Amino acid sequence: MPSIWTRAFLLIGGLLMATAVAAGAFAAHGLSRLVAPELVAWFEIGVRYQLIHGMAVLVCGVLTSFTTIRRIAIFSGLLFVGGCLLFCGGLYLRALTDNASWGALAPFGGASFIAGWLVLGLGAWFAKPKGL
Repeated sequence: MPSIWTRAFLLIGGLLMATAVAAGAFAAHGLSRLVAPELVAWFEIGVRYQLIHGMAVLVCGVLTSFTTIRRIAIFSGLLFVGGCLLFCGGLYLRALTDNASWGALAPFGGASFIAGWLVLGLGAWFAKPKGL
């Protein structure tokens, strides 16, 4: 039976991917009637990063099955989810409200994305192979 972390990351990753596709469709077909073009661009950046990092959360969900990098995958997955909330969420709110203050969340989310990739890559590199 998969661990709670595996199931949680696969569920969250799937939700992130589904909502990113829906948000992308909204940006392409309806948002331009509601907000200025430069705000649509902010929204689309959020969608792009959510798609990339939703997939990363799914990968972390799969990687939690490998005991040698389980903790690394959990930590990276949490950083990716936090990055989606802060970076993508901040850009979505910036675009939908035309309030530039929401954009202040993006650097924190971006730092979370960067940290997630560094933890995943370096953690996997330095993990001790099982059986050695």
